[in-house]
Amino acid sequence: MKSFKYTINGNVYKVHVNSVVDDVAEVEVNGTPYSVKLEKPAKKQVVTLKRPVQAPTTPSGAPVVSRPSTPSVQGAVKTPLPGIILQINCKVGDTVKRGQPLIVLEAMKMENNINADRDGKIIEIKVQKGDSVLEGADLVVIG
Repeated sequence: MKSFKYTINGNVYKVHVNSVVDDVAEVEVNGTPYSVKLEKPAKKQVVTLKRPVQAPTTPSGAPVVSRPSTPSVQGAVKTPLPGIILQINCKVGDTVKRGQPLIVLEAMKMENNINADRDGKIIEIKVQKGDSVLEGADLVVIG
């Protein structure tokens, strides 16, 4: 198990601990075996294994949190990553140009501009300031 080397009053002792069961230790001192009774039982080491947390699932095994199943609207500008809507820079009926900033999205502690991906007119705004959105969610519809 463990080996130690002690010097006591100038004498060298080589101690090898063979086993410890409850309050009795089996040791060898300079090759001579001894049973040593301990005052307190040896501390038992408890090893805790941390396992990664598994995502919650329904009884059928499907994930509890999933992407919305509603189909995407044609002409919709989607969010590239999950986040929170900080600002909406357009209104229904506005004419927009490709590359024009439409929405400010906070994601990973950074503000990201979501730009128009085509020229057109804002038909619908599907989010409000303060909304949390998942990746791929429709933000605005350009017609």
